[in-house]
Amino acid sequence: MLVRHPDQPDWGLGQVQSAIGTRVTVNFEHAGKLLIDVSVVELVPAEPE
Repeated sequence: MLVRHPDQPDWGLGQVQSAIGTRVTVNFEHAGKLLIDVSVVELVPAEPE
């Protein structure tokens, strides 16, 4: 699934790698692989550019 971080548009498009509970690992174009807690930040579904 492709997503964007609503507060970090400069990170670019992210691809979800895994999800365990509320913790989602996302590989962003310009920020690399990050662990996001979706109970704190709601990732926005995205279409490829």
